[in-house]
Amino acid sequence: MRMSPSADHVHRNRRPSGRLGMAALILLTLASSCHQKNPGSQSEQGRAQGQGGQAAPDAVPRGELALPAELLPLVDKAFTGDLDEMIKRHIVRVGVTYNRTFYFIDNGQQRGLSYEYITLLEDKLNKQFGTPGGSKIHVIPIPMQRDMLLPALHDGKVDLVIGQLTTTPERQKLVDFTDPTRRNVNELLITAPGTPPVHSLEDLSGRQVFVRKSSSYFNSLEALNARLVAQGKKPVDIKAAPESLEDDDILEMVNAGLVPATVVDDYLAHFWHQVLPKLEIHEDIALRTGGNLAVAVRKGNPQLRTALNGFIAKDGLDSVIGRVLSKRYLQNTQFVTDATSTDQRQKFLNMVDLFRKYGSEYKFDFLLMAAQGYQESHLDNNAKSHVGAIGVMQLMPATGAQQNVGNIHELDPNIHAGVKYMRFMRDRYFQNEPMDDLNKGLFTFASYNAGAGRIRDLRRIAAERGLNPNVWFGNVERVAMEKIGVETPTYVSNIYKYYIAYSLVLDEHNRREAAKKQLEKTLH
Repeated sequence: MRMSPSADHVHRNRRPSGRLGMAALILLTLASSCHQKNPGSQSEQGRAQGQGGQAAPDAVPRGELALPAELLPLVDKAFTGDLDEMIKRHIVRVGVTYNRTFYFIDNGQQRGLSYEYITLLEDKLNKQFGTPGGSKIHVIPIPMQRDMLLPALHDGKVDLVIGQLTTTPERQKLVDFTDPTRRNVNELLITAPGTPPVHSLEDLSGRQVFVRKSSSYFNSLEALNARLVAQGKKPVDIKAAPESLEDDDILEMVNAGLVPATVVDDYLAHFWHQVLPKLEIHEDIALRTGGNLAVAVRKGNPQLRTALNGFIAKDGLDSVIGRVLSKRYLQNTQFVTDATSTDQRQKFLNMVDLFRKYGSEYKFDFLLMAAQGYQESHLDNNAKSHVGAIGVMQLMPATGAQQNVGNIHELDPNIHAGVKYMRFMRDRYFQNEPMDDLNKGLFTFASYNAGAGRIRDLRRIAAERGLNPNVWFGNVERVAMEKIGVETPTYVSNIYKYYIAYSLVLDEHNRREAAKKQLEKTLH
């Protein structure tokens, strides 16, 4: 398959991470300074070699864990003690989300605003509570999906959460918060280019807005809906984004026109607008004003809260942001393109029946296949790559001929051959693996792109590190970034985003068609 232009630094976590604690720690506390160079596009090379792929050598030194081995068993063990007991354990565990602004891995090194904050906190705790010549207090990040942060804190899987959390009444029932790390934050409406104008909150009546259910944005939209319904107006059509998508992922999709609107904190909107210039930021349309962000701690941990408040008062997260939140955290990412513009939307609708037909025949999600088709060729059956890959699915002639479905220069056989070949690869490499259907599809795409041998080795390494070898996003994906570069993670990531976008397009199309039929019945 044709590869998207390589991005040198794409770091994101959008999906379930599978396991917590040790699973994330073993990978993400690697201190190795070595990193395998990006090998370039593997998909065309793999295609020319029959796409079986070669086993990738484990070329990157494992490095040393930042945490002493004797402390590793304590990481996963549930613990709810206060700071004095944490000091005795020499471990403070911090729940974070993995994204391109706050916490990510860059060439084997931990980076991001949250990581900088954690490093400063570790230094302060050791200076304040450590003993000369004694064991060091380790403050370690535990990356996880955003909706898992507060439950993990409550259950003693982490000791505090740095997740850019707005203090809301709902959250304050579950956990305590420190003094604000950022004050007077407004939650702003962000719309995609070309969407109908919005002049007030009331104009959102009946409109789609895409946010995570676990976010404070969702609560704000629900409050708006209560007001709209009381006024006799249609509520906002709140679309629950997958919890694995971070704010920057959703903003990227809005910028590309994949979804029409979202809500984010003002400082994030302004930050990402620098590299996502098509975003329309509605400064005068705020879902929540004057919000405060803070660090979350367990109820019943007053010592930790007091220590954190002292740190915040002296150093302040705002000052950290001023030093750290700079252009070095803006990645040269391969942004998704607009798969749902009028022209591209019509292409999709014209072809969706073919994807549905062969998806049904080969029991492969037809929307995933359509998303792969868009990633490959923008659904252009006249597309031809410099190595000779053909049509919507960008098949090599030899691969297409092996499918025995007709002339792959024609649209129907091209899509037929693409779906059939993906099913062949899924059956060959993942049929009996303990994965859900979505992950079988994602691993199939990764194998098609990088070679099945490489993906097999990456799964082995993931398992050795305590990650889930049967989950792509946030698990094998992270090992792939370290070992073979970002091309394959970017390829799979884009397909997933197009998959979400096409799901929304098809839902909207089906609703409209149903409404038309209902109107026809009424008129006749």
